[in-house]
This record gives sequence, C-alpha cells and structure tokens, in this order.
Amino acid sequence: MKNNNLGIKKLEHIGIATKDSGAQALFEQLFDRPVYKEEVVDSEHVLTKFMQVGESKIELLSGTNDSNAISHFIEKRGPGIHHLAFEVHDIYKTFEAAKQMNLKVLNDAPKEGADNKLIFFIHPKSAGGILIEFCQEIKSS
Repeated sequence: MKNNNLGIKKLEHIGIATKDSGAQALFEQLFDRPVYKEEVVDSEHVLTKFMQVGESKIELLSGTNDSNAISHFIEKRGPGIHHLAFEVHDIYKTFEAAKQMNLKVLNDAPKEGADNKLIFFIHPKSAGGILIEFCQEIKSS
C-alpha cells in the first residue's frame, strides 16, 4: 500500500448522534425498515443502533451516561452527523498509512468497536472538520 492509499473499500456507515429514542422512530419511518441491531459499547459508554440502507448503514449513537464522547458532542453541537465510517481492506495498513500521511489518529492502535469491527478514528482537524472512522470486520477464527 502506498502512503497515500488508505485502502478504502466503501462508505460503511454514517454515525448520527442522537439524544432520545425519537430519532430511531424517525429513521425507521424515513427508510421504511427497522433497526436490525442494538449494541452497547461499554468501553465508550455508548448505545449503537444500526440500520441497513442500501450498501451502507446508518448508526444511531446515544450516550449511556453524561460522561462520554456522544453526550459531549451533543452538548457542544447538538444532535446530528457525528462521523463518517469507511470500510478498509486492512485496518493495520490503513492505520500506518494514516500516520505516515500526518493525519492525527485518535487511537494508539485499531481497537474493537461496535458491529464486530476493528476501528480507529482520524481527528476532525486532520479531515476538513469531519470525524473519520476506519473499520474492518473482525474475522472469526
């Protein structure tokens, strides 16, 4: 992989910070489909809810307490788009390529996230004001 090639396969999901359960009902009505998966990410104190929309997903995010990144995001900016997530071929190569490109990575290494994924984030200051997540499905052994 070249230093400027992050190995992106596709837009995996759009993360949307929500404050209440009304967002779920709204998105289920908009896309005429239910949330197919709910998962608490204990390490981040976040509840995630996923909807499949075409080849990509919508991830509704809400805090499980007042002291987490989603709650702080909502307090500062209000509910709305939190991040864009891109599926990559090799999360570790993408992580190294991002560092070589001098992008500010927010993690020491890829880590387990929601929806059976390894993930890491790029700081919005390195990405035109947008929080970027890179992810790769964890393969079962």
